[in-house]
Amino acid sequence: MKLSKEVKTGLLAIVAIALLIFGYSFLRGENLLDNDRTFYAIYDNVEGLTPSSSVTINGLEVGKVTSIGFAGPEGNLVVTFNVKNDFKFSRDSKAQIYGGGLIGGKSLAIVPEYDQSKMAQNGDTLPGTIDEGIFELVNDRLTPLQKKVESVIGQTDSVLVAVNDVLDPDTRKNLRKAIEDLSQTASSFNSASNSLNGLLTDNKTKLNRTFTNLDQIAGNFKKISDSVAQLEIGQMVNNMQKVISDFEQVSSKLASKEGTAGKLINDDQLYNNLEHATKQMQELMQDIKLNPKRYVHFSVFGKKPGPYEEPEDSLR
Repeated sequence: MKLSKEVKTGLLAIVAIALLIFGYSFLRGENLLDNDRTFYAIYDNVEGLTPSSSVTINGLEVGKVTSIGFAGPEGNLVVTFNVKNDFKFSRDSKAQIYGGGLIGGKSLAIVPEYDQSKMAQNGDTLPGTIDEGIFELVNDRLTPLQKKVESVIGQTDSVLVAVNDVLDPDTRKNLRKAIEDLSQTASSFNSASNSLNGLLTDNKTKLNRTFTNLDQIAGNFKKISDSVAQLEIGQMVNNMQKVISDFEQVSSKLASKEGTAGKLINDDQLYNNLEHATKQMQELMQDIKLNPKRYVHFSVFGKKPGPYEEPEDSLR
């Protein structure tokens, strides 16, 4: 059967349109020959997710994002994506937007749940979540640091203002003068150090001799110490203990009224007798002093002495 030119043209047009549709779908990440499952997820913000972005499960690419559009007047976005793999997961699994960096774009990951009673079917809507990307993490870490830096900058500015208030022209002049004085003092110390070094150099021989003499003196002291150490210290201590023991015996005897000294110290009657005898001796000496003729009598003619008369100033 011979086809007419018009039929051939129509068939060619149909094939061209089919190829155009297939190529367009392929460029969008869709393969019309595959039996894919289509799912949906709703987000407030897709964070830069684009059609043809990868869809992964546990890091394995299983599909593509086919389209993104508004879900309603509130501005929510519905993401349509297909899954080519026949991997089974629950419809409670999350469709999580993740990734994004300086070069790579966002991707969509299915975080699978495995509830056998709620297995996901073609056309189900999965809960949409967004994972923090590198920029969000950096922003979260840098925000507290930024606040601290701003606080430090404010405090530093306050300190600089206070320093400027303190460092008026007179104060700066005084500081310069103080620094100059310190420089002069350092120069003086340097000169003194040089002089001291010269003095030590000039008297090095004398200093060496002095240290030699000190070493000799220390040696002599050591010899004296050795000599003292060699003395019979034990014999000396024994003698001292013997003397102390003898003294204790004498003291004990004096306290126990033994012997003349003990009785003299402890006998009150003996003390009273001695005191009385001493008093009588004093009276006798005074009477001899006042009436010597009564005790020493010289008589040429043999005259007898008169009777005893008690003196007026008797001590009795």
